[in-house]
Amino acid sequence: MNTLALQGWRRTRVRRSALVHLSLAGALLAVGLAAAGHGAVSISPSQLLAILTELEPAPGAAASVEAMVLLEIRLPRVVLGILVGSVLAVAGAALQGLFRNPLADPGLIGVSTGAALAAGVAIVFGGGVAAILPGSLGGALLPAAAFAGGLAATAVVYFLAHRDGRADVSTLLLAGVALNAIAGAAMGLLVFVSDDQQLRDLNFWLLGSLGGVTWDRLAPALPFLLAPILLMPLLARPLDALLLGETEAAYLGFRVESAKRLTVILAALGVGGAVALTGVIGFVGLVVPHLVRLVLGPGHRLLLPASALLGASLLLLADLLARTVVLPAELPIGIVTSCVGGPFFLWLLVRRGRRTGMP
Repeated sequence: MNTLALQGWRRTRVRRSALVHLSLAGALLAVGLAAAGHGAVSISPSQLLAILTELEPAPGAAASVEAMVLLEIRLPRVVLGILVGSVLAVAGAALQGLFRNPLADPGLIGVSTGAALAAGVAIVFGGGVAAILPGSLGGALLPAAAFAGGLAATAVVYFLAHRDGRADVSTLLLAGVALNAIAGAAMGLLVFVSDDQQLRDLNFWLLGSLGGVTWDRLAPALPFLLAPILLMPLLARPLDALLLGETEAAYLGFRVESAKRLTVILAALGVGGAVALTGVIGFVGLVVPHLVRLVLGPGHRLLLPASALLGASLLLLADLLARTVVLPAELPIGIVTSCVGGPFFLWLLVRRGRRTGMP
């Protein structure tokens, strides 16, 4: 009887997880179509289908305005939103498992603030350097600086936490908090010395945006964005074991240090690439894994792919709102994610306090 009940529970869980993943995939498809079709230039579903099925216009025929908008502006933006939302959510879910802390997000290891600081330096002091570089290289100075800054900050945090051949998770967390404070102070200094245009650029960068992306800008970042999305699920079993504690995970036969190192490296690569193209976008890596855990539980085998799908959908939806609510202007996407993520996070805290009996 117990065996039959266990088998029934497993079948129910498999069906439930499959239904959740299919629902999330369907939601992503719907939001992606809406994001591709709505904006200053509206594109109907029939027009969108016709353009996508005939990517090359007939010889001698001029491309329509809708086709140019879709292929050169909307599609790169939709693809970027899917990749960035997925990588932020996957990195957040993995780091929460690594730190065994539901409050962890990609910013805790310093990658977001390190990338923002390097980008701020490039904005305030890099004008002269960008001017003497060829056109394409000059335009790449800001994302290249952000990516390098994110990786450098993560390397410093990991070095500070590495002792006697192992990385101490609590030290990693505290080193990230300290580095975030230092980077925040440095960003304040950059704001103080910047002129009006540089100040506007800094604020826009710190609040994030998917605007201005092209296929040429997106292509170099694809390996860094795809690597965590594709490879992080391979660490699902070690991350599940780490929820029990590092000693217990080692007793179960997992290579704990390798798992921790790979998790941090993949998160740094993905978030560094994301921040390099979009600026700092908050709350996605923090809130999305919480939402998925409410439905599927803490197991990373289901949590990571579901977080990728939900993160992509929510970021596309936030971007759609950011560029349509105040047409013809565009809100920074960080304002939208913070307006949604902040109240939701407070609700989570209240809900958790009621469960534990805290006031």
